[in-house]
Amino acid sequence: MEKKSAAQSPRLRPIRGVTTLSPGLAACAVATAIALTANYFLPTVSPLLLGILCGALFANAVRVPQCIRPGLQFSSKRLLRLGVALLGLQVMFTDIIGLGWGMLAVAVGVVCLGIAGTMLVGKLLGLSWTQRLLIACGFSICGAAAVAAASGVVRSKDREVVTAVVLVVIFGTLMIPAIPMLSSLIELSNTEAGLWAGGSIHEVAQVVAAGGVIGGAALSVAVLIKLARVLMLAPVMAALSLRQRFSTDTVAGQGRPPLIPLFVLGFLACAGLRSTGALPDDALSAVSVLQTALLTAAMFALGADLRVSALRQVGARPFILGAISTVWVAGLALAGILLVS
Repeated sequence: MEKKSAAQSPRLRPIRGVTTLSPGLAACAVATAIALTANYFLPTVSPLLLGILCGALFANAVRVPQCIRPGLQFSSKRLLRLGVALLGLQVMFTDIIGLGWGMLAVAVGVVCLGIAGTMLVGKLLGLSWTQRLLIACGFSICGAAAVAAASGVVRSKDREVVTAVVLVVIFGTLMIPAIPMLSSLIELSNTEAGLWAGGSIHEVAQVVAAGGVIGGAALSVAVLIKLARVLMLAPVMAALSLRQRFSTDTVAGQGRPPLIPLFVLGFLACAGLRSTGALPDDALSAVSVLQTALLTAAMFALGADLRVSALRQVGARPFILGAISTVWVAGLALAGILLVS
């Protein structure tokens, strides 16, 4: 009987796997370091967007070496889901419950009606189901992290993911000065303005920026209602997974997705751990940086698969949907806050 070759040895498979992934992971690490450094000096610019831009510049400046593709694919799938799971460490159940059932109902309504309305308008605009879903989740829940989470459940194209993240950054950034200015025009109190910012703006970092502009008690309530929207990530992703599981258009040869994605369970577990108060602030800060780094690495990997020629084919319709969705979500949040307050 012939001896197994070294390449077939089970003991060497993990080593070969690490060797295969290393070039791509190294590229992601370098891009992540660049994005986080730039974000340090420009805190209002999302490192996730910077990661995508680094990836797109890389892909369009040179031909992406075949040796780094396995690591890029690993980052765009596995690291992305781990980053979304760690996002749960930003959520404390007790603080969110402290908002009161009325404000919790507003947060749930913004997410559910925001997604439904965006999906409807996207359909009227003729966008694909996955493209409008990614935009709907990003604008209604928690920005790029929600886009990333949704892309981990449904079979979307990398171009659609990048488009949704770019839209989140553009329109969310525009809302940072817009919400404080409009709040002043319609004479909202600082607390009401903070609630509106947290209930309508896409990214957590963008909410923090707007809350800081408003001042007073706005920042704390803005972050709390935003985290209530973040918590909706779990049930929405579970619902999407159920839809995919029982969908009739499952691709042949591919197994159905799990009833509840593992990263959603991880998100809930992290939120539960944070709610116990067992983690010190230093550990939470370190994990927050890690979570951002993981998502940034995943965004670089997605961007590295994007060609300018492909982005040109996107057209104006996603941007129109982004504008309409922004107004729709902001209107829902304002109506709910005025009704409950």
